Amino acid sequence: MFTLRRAPTMNLSMTSLPTRTAAPALLVVAHLRWDFVFQRPQHLMTRAARSRRVYYIEEPVFGAHADHLVSREEACGVTVVQPHVEAGHSPAESQARTARLLCGLVQEQELAEYDLWVYTPYELPITAGLTPRVTVYDCMDELAQFKGAPPELREREDQLFEQADLVFTGGHRLYEAKRERHAGAHPFPSSVEVEHFARARQNPEDAPDQRNLPRPRLGFYGVIDERFDIELIGELARRRPEWQFVLLGPVVKIDPADLPRGENLHYLGMKSYSELPTYLAYWDVALLPFALNEATEFISPTKTPEYLAAGVPVVSTPIRDVVRPYGEKDLVRIAQGVDDFEAACAEALAERPTSAGEERRARADVHLSTLSWDRTWRDMSALIERAAAEKQAESALAGVADD
Repeated sequence: MFTLRRAPTMNLSMTSLPTRTAAPALLVVAHLRWDFVFQRPQHLMTRAARSRRVYYIEEPVFGAHADHLVSREEACGVTVVQPHVEAGHSPAESQARTARLLCGLVQEQELAEYDLWVYTPYELPITAGLTPRVTVYDCMDELAQFKGAPPELREREDQLFEQADLVFTGGHRLYEAKRERHAGAHPFPSSVEVEHFARARQNPEDAPDQRNLPRPRLGFYGVIDERFDIELIGELARRRPEWQFVLLGPVVKIDPADLPRGENLHYLGMKSYSELPTYLAYWDVALLPFALNEATEFISPTKTPEYLAAGVPVVSTPIRDVVRPYGEKDLVRIAQGVDDFEAACAEALAERPTSAGEERRARADVHLSTLSWDRTWRDMSALIERAAAEKQAESALAGVADD
């Protein structure tokens, strides 16, 4: 039985949003919690919610309860929908139960027309019974190569390619891998809110938990998981005890006990998106210390343009979507191996207060002027509407042929 329960934070009903009915509603099947690290899904869906109703459907919560949905509306207008599914069933049965809940959501919200946006092919079965106008697969990562990926993921991605009208990729390396599999593939690499991160250049007050740390500070923010090069950071910290390494973000899928430790290694935990410029303002170098493995082959780190917008020198391992374009344009220093990475950090520290550092920042600003999440969403929306129009035209032609 379908039941939709409003979370206490829900402050608007769907019927009170006439300004957000200009386009069909958007159902988003996500593998990331809305309240996790603020990244691509949040950037895009907050913009989508300006013109349409957006339902961000999280992975289920299992327990000893009847199947139901819990929803809350964020200040940005996105409705976060959390399926609560009775525990004890097979994965297939649990997904079938979630599918019934989503069909109930469509009926309860009277969604006569809607689009479907999928982040994780693994959850494709929960869309059974939905009849979207357009289906979009936003392939932000090669999830099948992540640690602990379910074996069904690749097969379900094949099914999603058959169903999807459009495939957006989170970077150019992913686009190269997917374009041969779908005619409607388009690259949309990581973008940036320049004004938000430029606040770091305006001398904000330092964050309390790093305020008393010595300088220089070399920082990283993001998920600390199998993509993070533990050995690289540990050896750098050992070699350079005078450098302070500030590491922000949740530790996921790796044992915290395996992280390198030392007096100059500071794990300050997860921070909100709004806080990041405050930390960046007092970093001397921003780091992209990614390991080179299956999980990083296709990543396009959102933090690359964010670091640059803050005006901080950046050093990265040779991740393909960082090398191209940021390394090729000499906006980011690329270094492989601890010796080269240490040397690149030392160069960045020496260059920052010089005219050469100012010139590099100026070139980075020119590049960043071509990027914005607003522009990305606008271009994506145009492709969605074009796909919808093409499908409508094809349907009309088919109807004439049948007559």
